[in-house]
Amino acid sequence: MAIYNLNINGKKHQLNVDPETPMLWVLRDHLHFLGTKFGCGIGQCGACTIHLEGEAVRSCVTTISEVGTKAVTTIEGLSVDGTHPVQKAWLEHDVAQCGYCQPGQIMNATALLKRNPHPTDQEIEEAMAGNICRCGTYTRIKAAIKTAAKV
Repeated sequence: MAIYNLNINGKKHQLNVDPETPMLWVLRDHLHFLGTKFGCGIGQCGACTIHLEGEAVRSCVTTISEVGTKAVTTIEGLSVDGTHPVQKAWLEHDVAQCGYCQPGQIMNATALLKRNPHPTDQEIEEAMAGNICRCGTYTRIKAAIKTAAKV
């Protein structure tokens, strides 16, 4: 066990947990941030995507010891009221069906637009390829990202 001083969504949290605890479980079980979802547990589906210093990472394979004091943003920290341009575009394009993968999709899309504000279709497809949507809303996801890029 070790004590960690975390910076999550701009707020400080102190936890005493095993250094190998995945951030997914730190967020969900210890801090009750339930927007980040468990999907596959091996970093392949993207449902658990969060931002670490602004970069999209899979929280199921990122340990608390890897995070340390780096800034973490979860879907709850993206915007308090759902007014982030990506969130608004998601609603405009009616992206979600079951919705389970959407927090991870949105977090990955947001990181993409941060590093590339005007991505091409191919760049969107490449960047989002690691996020799986069982409902198959990929066309709407791409359209929403293109809409958000215009804002």
